[in-house]
Amino acid sequence: MKFQALFSLLLLTCMYQSLAQGSYSNCCLGHVQRMRAKAKTNIESYWMQETDGDCYIRAVVFLMKKKPSHIKQKTVCANPNDSWVQELIRAVDMQVQN
Repeated sequence: MKFQALFSLLLLTCMYQSLAQGSYSNCCLGHVQRMRAKAKTNIESYWMQETDGDCYIRAVVFLMKKKPSHIKQKTVCANPNDSWVQELIRAVDMQVQN
């Protein structure tokens, strides 16, 4: 009986650790300093990453247009306080409105 309880506790602990480690998979861990002009034209949309929850830095996450040869959609993380990022956000917003 003690072995079953110990085994169950160990199993739950391992599962908790794996879930906690996987929570950062969708977070930006750093910012790019600049982006090439060609890359800027391939931005499809963006979203804001806040520091609440699992992520520890604020970032603008730009979603790039998905190429047919790629499995996952590429993302680029940028500092929302940078002036070039704010200009790019305005340009994407204007493009979505049209």
